Amino acid sequence: MVGSLPARSAAAAGPVVRRAGLGARQPQPIRAGDRPHGRGHPLHRPHGRLRRARLAAAPAARRLRPQGDAVSGARTLPRAQRWLAAFAAGASALVIAACGGGGGGGGGDSTAPPGGAAGVDSVAAATIAGSNVVQIRVDNGTDGSAVNSPFVTVTVCAPGSATCVDIDHVVVDTGSSGLRIAASAVPAGVVLPAEPVGGGNAWECMQFASGFSWGSVRRADVKLGGEVAANLPVQVVDDPAVTGPSIPVSCRSRGFDIGAGQGAKGILGVGFATEDCPGCSLSVAPNVYFNCTGAVCNSAALSLASQVTNPVAKFASANTNGVGIVLPDVPEGGAKVATGWLIFGIGTQANNALGSASVYTADGNGNFTTTYKGATRSGFIDSGSNGLFFNDSTFPTCGDFYCPGSTTALSAVNTGLNGTTGTVNFRVESVTAIRSDAGAASIAGSVGGGLAGSFDWGLPFFFGRTVFTARSGAATPAGPGPYWAY
Repeated sequence: MVGSLPARSAAAAGPVVRRAGLGARQPQPIRAGDRPHGRGHPLHRPHGRLRRARLAAAPAARRLRPQGDAVSGARTLPRAQRWLAAFAAGASALVIAACGGGGGGGGGDSTAPPGGAAGVDSVAAATIAGSNVVQIRVDNGTDGSAVNSPFVTVTVCAPGSATCVDIDHVVVDTGSSGLRIAASAVPAGVVLPAEPVGGGNAWECMQFASGFSWGSVRRADVKLGGEVAANLPVQVVDDPAVTGPSIPVSCRSRGFDIGAGQGAKGILGVGFATEDCPGCSLSVAPNVYFNCTGAVCNSAALSLASQVTNPVAKFASANTNGVGIVLPDVPEGGAKVATGWLIFGIGTQANNALGSASVYTADGNGNFTTTYKGATRSGFIDSGSNGLFFNDSTFPTCGDFYCPGSTTALSAVNTGLNGTTGTVNFRVESVTAIRSDAGAASIAGSVGGGLAGSFDWGLPFFFGRTVFTARSGAATPAGPGPYWAY
């Protein structure tokens, strides 16, 4: 999501799943799949997230990556987002039923128990201790519908005070930068001061392929394990029908208001970039940041110091050059819960050494090369995508996801800009065959439009691996980012 590759527009993105808005007085978590995309823009890489209508429906594709290039600062449109909205769950159930899946476990997977294969209840990575570590939990989210969403708990405090709130089910997103939390997750007693701009207050229109998210920019002390990012600009996602100024026309024209979605209470962007829209410090053209006074909002440039910022870059410790994600392998059929670790820093202390990991440098958009079945594609690694997303016409599909008659073993070759090459072995399970309550499973789906030539290594890629994301320009033992290492 950083760099100088051509912008990928929302219009070019593949199938998009929409998420329900924030309901009045009812906590509505932000959907991890609604992520911004790319460079210099608050959007994130497309996440293909599955969302399931409780126990019966299959997961929905979700992608969180914003549009644009976060590293270079040149603003582009959000990359494709692959979240299936909660209100689309009924349609998903119909699609799955037509494919012989869903609650009945019929069709070619008739040997599986209702809802899919047996799988396991839980899997866990070995314990990693340290003040720079927080636990990741991959489960069904706050509403029971999430699949392949890596959640952490974030402590948010009024700046300089001990008045705090622990916010669970915040999605870890390596394809975006900055903390975004649902307003409903912050109690009235935790007062987060507004970020001033041009005589008013800063608001942000986060643009996704599936729509937009409107919220205020506020300051908070953000705590993750023993790490603290003090007085950090964050986005508080509000429902404008309940509070705040009216949505500007230039924001509303991006699509419908996805508000704060369901399944998560926030998104923790720990990607390559420091700020979420570097180009927005120079120009008001992107219509991303706004100066709002009362009910009137006008597009505004916003300094880098005031923009929604990657918390890792602002830690008081030395663990600021990137992150590592450690997740256990997930068996066929999936797992109800998978637990692992988010480690801050790369090569800064004993528990975050690169070790034997191979380093794959990326371009400004966070891409390297993936070769699959002889075809060269633009590849990227994205914890915010809830599946592997690539095009393969040999697979039957159920909605946006593949549903082969049996689990299929595959491989692809990744090549970094530095020439590092490695084969990745993976498997694709049918979305109709995984257990009905799976929080984690090895699933995959197709991509369309401008991403048709891409290979999105979503969360299933992380299973059984330690994957490092090095921030752009940050010094590490393997040289400066941006790079992936695993």
